[in-house]
Amino acid sequence: MKVLLILAHPEPQSMNGAPFTTAITTLEAAGYEVQTTNLYAMSFNPVSDRHNFTNLQNTAFYKQQLEELHATGTGGFAADVEAEQQKVEWCDLMIWQFPLWWFSVPGILKGWVDRVFAMGRFYGQGKVYEQGVFTDKKALLSITTGGAEEAYFKEGLHGDIYNILKHIHRGMLGFTGFTVLRPHIIYEPSRQTPEMREQVLTQWKNRLQEVFNETPLEVGVH
Repeated sequence: MKVLLILAHPEPQSMNGAPFTTAITTLEAAGYEVQTTNLYAMSFNPVSDRHNFTNLQNTAFYKQQLEELHATGTGGFAADVEAEQQKVEWCDLMIWQFPLWWFSVPGILKGWVDRVFAMGRFYGQGKVYEQGVFTDKKALLSITTGGAEEAYFKEGLHGDIYNILKHIHRGMLGFTGFTVLRPHIIYEPSRQTPEMREQVLTQWKNRLQEVFNETPLEVGVH
């Protein structure tokens, strides 16, 4: 099995960096092939514009989806976009590791999606949801939150964490065909002791060893 790990956090020693490195060592030790994308370390450009492409079909008026269709047919994606697209196409499981910022992904990860999830190549022309391009692949969000777990219950301060994540689970991953697994959530890591952090990382390691046997999450419209 092949796993793509994507990290969207600027600090390697954080409780996003630690699960990221733990995942690499755990999955490789289990015999899986692993590729990584460390967005901050590679200074990934999140701005989606004409630089996504090596040439444009229409230089006078830029329309991204039309240019994505053109690039899909002509092999015209910029090198950094093409490299990330190939990683996604290669993997059987994609894991996003990130802190929940403003109830969503950090801007650098959203920009990665904007640039990499191209029309014609990753979706479109009837290839969405259950007929999506990536129906043979799984995806998992591994996230940290600033708030405590009880704040993310249905009646909590912020509301149900699954509702918060729905725009990612369904709007990005499910839309392109991915089978979505239950999110792995580390609540309030800033308040954890070193011993608690070790326990959390052990739980993550144990989960990864059985991740391909998990039951998918329902991410329907309701």
